[in-house]
This record gives sequence, structure tokens and C-alpha cells, in this order.
Amino acid sequence: MSAGSGDPGDPMTGFDTTIHAPHRLRICALLEGAGEAEFALVQNQLGLSASALSKHVTVLMDAGYAEQRKAVRDTRQRVWLRLTKQGHAAYQGHLAALRAIVEPPDPAP
Repeated sequence: MSAGSGDPGDPMTGFDTTIHAPHRLRICALLEGAGEAEFALVQNQLGLSASALSKHVTVLMDAGYAEQRKAVRDTRQRVWLRLTKQGHAAYQGHLAALRAIVEPPDPAP
């Protein structure tokens, strides 16, 4: 879902509209730092309802950027979230595109 032209000099190369949505960007940032996080932790950290978080996670999963693992812990079903390799790459590419957009270009020698 990248919006870039593919030209390495284009600051939009790597820009990903799927990740760019504010809540999905925050989810990716949290998962990038944590590696894996329980759904309830992500929900609390971001201040989202369970249904809102679920919708954003579904978009990321449908894009192949996130995955979930379910297991029983303390007699309750728990869900852990993490970025896939593709998700890590897309998130890093999106961050690079944002930096290219906001940072001034190097002056020509």
C-alpha cells in the first residue's frame, strides 16, 4: 500500500497509507519496540476501545503487517500481537519516508 513512485529520490518512496493512519502508526511503533505485546496492554497504552483496536489490527493483519497469537493464561484466553517481517520492513520504510518529507534535503556540493 505504498504511495511512493519507486524512485529512490522520491520522498514518498516507502510511504505507506495503511500504516500512516494515526492509530495504526502508534500500534506499529509500540509493537516495533516491544516485539510482542498482549492485546490488553496495547489497548491500555493507546487508550482505544477493544473494538477500535481490533479493527486497526485487522487492517494490519490483512496487509500482512501484523499477526496474533492466542493462548490460555490464568484460565483466560489471551491474545498477543506482533509485527511480521513484512510489517517491520513496511514500518521502517514508512518512517524513512516521513523523515525524507520533513528533513531538508542536503545541499548540492
